[in-house]
Amino acid sequence: MTIYIQYMVSFRCKLLVKAELDKLGLLYTAVELGEVQLKDSLSAAQHAQLSTALLKSGLELMSNKKTILIEKIKHIVIEMVHHQGDTPVINASAFISEKLNYDFNYLSKLFSEVKGTTIEHYIIAHKIERVKELLLYDELNLTEISYQLNYSSVAHLSGQFKKITGLTPTHFKKMKAYKKRITHENV
Repeated sequence: MTIYIQYMVSFRCKLLVKAELDKLGLLYTAVELGEVQLKDSLSAAQHAQLSTALLKSGLELMSNKKTILIEKIKHIVIEMVHHQGDTPVINASAFISEKLNYDFNYLSKLFSEVKGTTIEHYIIAHKIERVKELLLYDELNLTEISYQLNYSSVAHLSGQFKKITGLTPTHFKKMKAYKKRITHENV
């Protein structure tokens, strides 16, 4: 049996869900972001217990098919942006459509209706957050970040970054370094 869990977005969430399943004695074969494969079906009492336990941690069992589909789209975007080494370099719409086995136009319309933004804007927002993260780690230069996140050029990445944050990537990096230096001087 597959159950779907909303707001499950990190490794910590997976650990938390596994712990709750173990506490309730529920056997599972896989725990992925937003999705758990149980060995057996849940009784109404087990469903209620699991739902209550997850809600205490800010997670929620889902049953609405459209909500489940939206969460799957979000998880695919996170996978594309944060684990890009594991995903092929293809058109995002084709990748999402292929992963979910739905026409992209349907997915796009549904996502926009429910989330109030397009899948493209959602992807861009996640890519910019990833760029910020990589800039702060200071392990890659802008060219390497651009390549890693499948931007067509550094100029494209920089333009998108400035449009979203109001800063150039270089200015963002300098600002963070300055704040860090000031914080250490005041300690």
